[in-house]
Amino acid sequence: MRKINIENQNNYPFIFTKTKETSNEINSKKSLEFKEDNVLDFRTLCNLRKGRLESVLGERYEYNTSIDKGQRFLLQHVNSKIHLVIMYADMVGSTKMSMTLPTEKVVTIIKAFSHELSSVIESYGGFVLKYVGDAIIAFFPSGFNKYLICDRAYRCANSMLSTVRNDINPVFRRHGYPVLQIKIGMTEGESVVIQYGKDNSSQIDLIGYVMNVTAKITSNTLPNAISVGGTFYSLLHPNSQSDFKKVPLDDRDWKYIDKHTGESYKVYSTKRPEIK
Repeated sequence: MRKINIENQNNYPFIFTKTKETSNEINSKKSLEFKEDNVLDFRTLCNLRKGRLESVLGERYEYNTSIDKGQRFLLQHVNSKIHLVIMYADMVGSTKMSMTLPTEKVVTIIKAFSHELSSVIESYGGFVLKYVGDAIIAFFPSGFNKYLICDRAYRCANSMLSTVRNDINPVFRRHGYPVLQIKIGMTEGESVVIQYGKDNSSQIDLIGYVMNVTAKITSNTLPNAISVGGTFYSLLHPNSQSDFKKVPLDDRDWKYIDKHTGESYKVYSTKRPEIK
């Protein structure tokens, strides 16, 4: 068995382990595992990202963002329930930008935000489900090892915040663009995979309680913060749990119930917004 220890720019180490597996195990896990050949030095990735942004703002490069990888994964699970970590990443203040900036700048900002953060998500083994305006909805298959996947998704969220702060915003400032803020929400649980149409090219989506509660959590998260549901929080390493505080919820306004306990669904955040 060979272990490869790699650290990201936020100094969260993670280990890839190579072992001999049966053909069935390999086939079932092939969509989830990291490929050694695809792992790049994170400083190199940062430099590539900044160079790409400079080219985009200088109108020398056009993004080609796609959700095909996520659609191909979900195609294997149509009309079934699967365990996933759901992530919403929402840009803060885009409505004001659309009212005060030229249309070309708004389009460039949203494209840059969507593409650069999608590349971070994919580098952590996640898939982009879809883009909804200025928001990215992504998922991480969690069926094999929920602890590992939740930890990975949390590292991904931290890396996304770091990407905006350290890579995107410095380039935006130099070109006279407004700096960005984001908020991220995540939960873990079962989602229903549905395809709108008969042929394989029809759009595939996710529906269910987990999708709804993640959207609500994210909408009430403060800028540059990460909020997670109680199930996700319980699967995090204690060192990661220490980054969070429980969010005080008013049961008169917060109607989401934990199906396992029958109690109000708990929310934890790296900042403490009051959810209404």
